[in-house]
Amino acid sequence: MDKFKIDSHKLIYHVARVNDWLEGKSIYPIYLEIATSGACNHRCAYCALDFLEYQPRFLDSNLLVDRLSEMAALGIKSVMYAGEGEPLLHKDMTLIINHTKKVGIDVAITTNGVLLQEGLLDSALAQISWIKISINGATEATYAKIHQTHPEDFKRVMHNLAYALRLRKTKGYQCVLGFQLLLLPENSHEVVLLAKKARDMGMDYLVVKPYSHHPFSKTTKYKNIRYEKYLHLVDKLKPFNNDRFNVIFRIHAMQKWDEAKRNYKQCLALPFWSYIDAGGNVWACSAYLGDQRFLYGNINKHTFKEIWEGPRRKRTLKLVETKLDTQDCRVNCRMDEINRYLWELKHPPEHVNFI
Repeated sequence: MDKFKIDSHKLIYHVARVNDWLEGKSIYPIYLEIATSGACNHRCAYCALDFLEYQPRFLDSNLLVDRLSEMAALGIKSVMYAGEGEPLLHKDMTLIINHTKKVGIDVAITTNGVLLQEGLLDSALAQISWIKISINGATEATYAKIHQTHPEDFKRVMHNLAYALRLRKTKGYQCVLGFQLLLLPENSHEVVLLAKKARDMGMDYLVVKPYSHHPFSKTTKYKNIRYEKYLHLVDKLKPFNNDRFNVIFRIHAMQKWDEAKRNYKQCLALPFWSYIDAGGNVWACSAYLGDQRFLYGNINKHTFKEIWEGPRRKRTLKLVETKLDTQDCRVNCRMDEINRYLWELKHPPEHVNFI
């Protein structure tokens, strides 16, 4: 059971915004992904954004706080702190999290969890909707090999999550805590073990997701990976599901590797989300980081409203509408399910009135 719709999408719950878009109105995004840090404390073997070279750059805290207040007023509903680096490397992450929620924006974090320490949890866990931990092994050896870090980091992550779970229970917080494993040949034999560990320690879910190759990535080791031989894991993981824990095996996403074509001819999702990198650049899509055609502007130079309503974004949307071939986009694009939904709304089948 995927009650969080991780293998699907949640745009269906934003009818008013979608309806405005269908009517041709200019809309602001519902969701943003923001990279507070370009640096990272791991060098994962599969890293899709290795071409950005883990630059030690960090968003200015005061400026980000101002922009977040503005974004909330414009209608942005959620921010996931993740991106090209490890977000918790930012020294003011607690301040950023708390301010984001204070102005009315829901907060989520995707992190490797090594720096998810007691001080941050004590100060900010109450304000976070969910935390997803990238953990790509169930043993120290496999984890260290894939994350390309010291085996001791595996223990740190488990210790940090154990504390987060205790704190959540003691304080009655609602933050959802989950693990996410990127399924690779090197860790496929440990998926069941990780599911057991996650369930037994009290986590809410384990996501098992496929690799998605970034077109600019230096890493090509997994570029041609296929998932047919791993689909048997679905049956092995089903017994772990209960009323408080779920394994979300993203079989739908894995099967897309073998699809010949997407059902949509144009990317329609860009008005509903955006990506801000650790240098403050606002991008149309994380699959085109570094491609200036997809750069809207920079929050260090302009307000978010100026960027969103500016000429660069209009040129990008025109480019996407007229020239971008979606068949060349990243397999398992983050907005793939949303694009499928929006395309169908724009191009409904016959007999839709027979509900």
